[in-house]
Amino acid sequence: MRSQIFKYWNRIRSSFWFIPVIMSAGAVLLAYGSVTLDETITDWLENNWDLTLTSGAEGASAVLGTIAGSMITIAGVVFSMTLVALSLTTSQLGPRLLRNFMRDTTTQVVLGAFVATFLYCLLVLRTIRRAEESLFVPQLSVSLGVLMAVVSVGVLIYFIHHVSVSVQANEVVAQVGKELIKGIDRLFPNQPELETAEASSDPPDAGFLEAFDRDARPIAATGDGYLQFIDKEALISLAAKGDAVIRLERLPGHYIVAGRPLVLIWPGNRVSDKLVRRVNRAIALGHERIPDQDIEFVVNQLVEIAVRALSAGINDPFTAIVCIDRLRSGLCRLAQRDPPSPYLYDKDNKLRVIASTCTFPAIMDAAFNQIRQNSSAIAVITIRLLEAIATIARFTHRPEDRDAILRHADMISRGADEGLLEEEDRRAVAERYQQVISALAGEP
Repeated sequence: MRSQIFKYWNRIRSSFWFIPVIMSAGAVLLAYGSVTLDETITDWLENNWDLTLTSGAEGASAVLGTIAGSMITIAGVVFSMTLVALSLTTSQLGPRLLRNFMRDTTTQVVLGAFVATFLYCLLVLRTIRRAEESLFVPQLSVSLGVLMAVVSVGVLIYFIHHVSVSVQANEVVAQVGKELIKGIDRLFPNQPELETAEASSDPPDAGFLEAFDRDARPIAATGDGYLQFIDKEALISLAAKGDAVIRLERLPGHYIVAGRPLVLIWPGNRVSDKLVRRVNRAIALGHERIPDQDIEFVVNQLVEIAVRALSAGINDPFTAIVCIDRLRSGLCRLAQRDPPSPYLYDKDNKLRVIASTCTFPAIMDAAFNQIRQNSSAIAVITIRLLEAIATIARFTHRPEDRDAILRHADMISRGADEGLLEEEDRRAVAERYQQVISALAGEP
């Protein structure tokens, strides 16, 4: 099913080998193609072009050998630089960010460029014939190899710049912040749409919900791991075929234990071994959380960076401030979006799936709880948290969201009263708290 395809595709995207393998295959095809072309136009090239750089079998062999040796050496250097960057970043900012760097397309393309150039030169080199009776020097192919080497030098210079920029804390936080906003746009669209299903915000009648709770039977998970992807369209199709209703018991990002309920099926007599297998195939589990359907995971990445920055060993409140600002941007957008309806219908307008949904108060808890708990004695962070909450409050319109904002502002204010020793700091915090109250009241 689509969930399993997504699971394996996500693994491929997070690997260092996929793009280099594709580029290497392209280099092999290019080598054979250029040599084949050389065999047909060698005489014309020798008569019309002065290819002194690659004239003669010995000169061509020396050029290709030098390029091939250089490329494989530089590929090793690039890999070493990548490992150093990964080590520094994970130790300073958090191991959960390792996946972001492994999915970096630039690094994969750079590795692929050097490996592809190495393979191309190696394959062209073996086609050179030195015997006088069958002398063959693929002039065009050798010249193309030289051009690829020149391009690779530019790629190396760009990669050095890219690594230097990508390991900076502000750049890392900015990239995670962009991923947060993209995730909000994807999971909380302004106009929610499903290709094969319709969502309705109107819940079914109370009698049906009572019957569901009374008669539904669970389908247990067959494996352990983090819930990475739910193929809701597949579940709707399964429920429609069996004339049943499926309720999801877990959200993406939750850890699933084998044997524990994964979904509930109503009516219970629809449960069969075949349905159990198909439901489990529609839900992908993995060893780690991923952001594709789990917006809280991206929030946790920013929180992890902030909490590490506030630790005694690092003591970098400025990085924590940058994380709070990025969380502020994401939550301001989230506050303006309506959560997707948990009730999904088929084409015949029959309820088929009841999905768990992530709410704004839950994201607020994930964003601010740990930072607040680790910064109650740090005035600058406490002040920044209240400033961020005051900004978010101006974008909220649902009562439950405004209650969550007030609850966090109260907790931050109480923590500052107990943790801050300086009277001026407590006064500054009280001023920011009043800004939150004014924003919730709609005052300018």
